[in-house]
Amino acid sequence: MVMTKEMMDAVERENVVFFATSTADGTPNVVPIGFARPMDSKTIMIVDNYMNKTRKNLENNPKASLVPRDASKCPYQFKGTVEVIESGKYFDEAVDWVKSVSSKHAPKAAVLLKVEEIYSVQPGPEAGAKVA
Repeated sequence: MVMTKEMMDAVERENVVFFATSTADGTPNVVPIGFARPMDSKTIMIVDNYMNKTRKNLENNPKASLVPRDASKCPYQFKGTVEVIESGKYFDEAVDWVKSVSSKHAPKAAVLLKVEEIYSVQPGPEAGAKVA
């Protein structure tokens, strides 16, 4: 699936997204994340600054979902598979990005969500409809 420029711009503008994971047996977990942005039309980077349960979930079940905080600005849910990266180019990009915003954080990993499905979260009759 491919995010449109409008979708990518909206994710970039949001300062908080809700990131959902689940345990291997299906127990859900949702956390607010302050560092998330599109890397390209198929990938969203989420920075792991404080993940605990979320990180354990991703290690056992790499499927995840992300919804920007303000659905009126970005009414989409992005679902896909993640890759956790603790060194190299993407990790360095995550560290540089976080350090440019705040010296309080020490990123542990860059989490790359490969977008496989996109759904509408717009209220109304199309709520939950698959967009791409």
